[in-house]
Amino acid sequence: MEFSAKQIAAFVQGEIVGDENATVHTFAKIEEGVPGALSFLSNPKYTPYIYETKSSIVLVNKDFIPEQPINATLIKVNNAYESLAKLMTLYEQSHPKRVGIDPLAYVAPTAQIGKDVYLAPFACVGDGAIVGDGTELHPHATVGRNAKVGANCILYAHATVYHDCIVGNNCIMHAGSVVGADGFGFAPTPDGYEKIPQIGIAILEDNVEIGANTCIDRATMGATIIHKGVKLDNLVQIAHNVEVGANTVMASQVGVAGSTKVGEWCMFGGQVGIAGHATIADRTLSGAQAGIAGSVKKPGQTIQGSPAIDAKAFMRSSVVFKRLPEMYSDLNDLKKQVEELKAQLQQ
Repeated sequence: MEFSAKQIAAFVQGEIVGDENATVHTFAKIEEGVPGALSFLSNPKYTPYIYETKSSIVLVNKDFIPEQPINATLIKVNNAYESLAKLMTLYEQSHPKRVGIDPLAYVAPTAQIGKDVYLAPFACVGDGAIVGDGTELHPHATVGRNAKVGANCILYAHATVYHDCIVGNNCIMHAGSVVGADGFGFAPTPDGYEKIPQIGIAILEDNVEIGANTCIDRATMGATIIHKGVKLDNLVQIAHNVEVGANTVMASQVGVAGSTKVGEWCMFGGQVGIAGHATIADRTLSGAQAGIAGSVKKPGQTIQGSPAIDAKAFMRSSVVFKRLPEMYSDLNDLKKQVEELKAQLQQ
């Protein structure tokens, strides 16, 4: 399917600079552009590529001013990245959607299946489970006993929703992700550790996406809740009774310990660790590998390091870290000099 610059500009409400009849049929990174491809420029680091890209059309921000001739047709928009996302969504929706229940899928007699659902071979829907309209279950995806998955969701291969758990509308669970596994609860006894039954559930609200092999544990009692619009990368661990606020995002290998409350619109870089029973304020930004040992009370704070502190303070401290061996040596020299002075004074 081809789209002209004129059609694209109308859809994203952009201004054309160049040939309005230029057409594209695919997407490409600006540095890998080919004729017939649509690219975008939002990061200034990639500006040199716009002068040599072979892409037919490039989305740019309205404040972009070229410093030399450009062969591609430009479409100026308020936000090039957001406009690209809209176009890619439109492109994805243009593909025909699969529907139907494969003969090799298993649906329990008491399960409820909505309209236009796709169940791939070996997908499994348990007793009393509900699958909403337009939802897709790919091979070996499982919806457990009395679990509920809303409308227009996608559960990729081996994604699992455990018994009694709830997934809202328009959610995506990537391959191997799990909602509702037991929380890590064990009581020490003289003979070892005794498992504490995890009788709560896990809830994903609408428009949540969780990456491959991400696990959201069920609550010991009550519910682990991932609020609307949350996006979790691959290999994220959310422990029992955690609550993640709306529109928060977490990069790969973030771990959140039990009973922690994370605010709305927070951002966590890769491998951040958050201690249990903490409260993280709204719009907290955490750099990669930060160790958050307790609550963050001030909204909008940027933190870094382990234990995590204010990012600016961490950057100042990191300059000192490099000099610690030298400073330690100087300190030892000073101690020797002081001892020598004391000895001289005592004579």
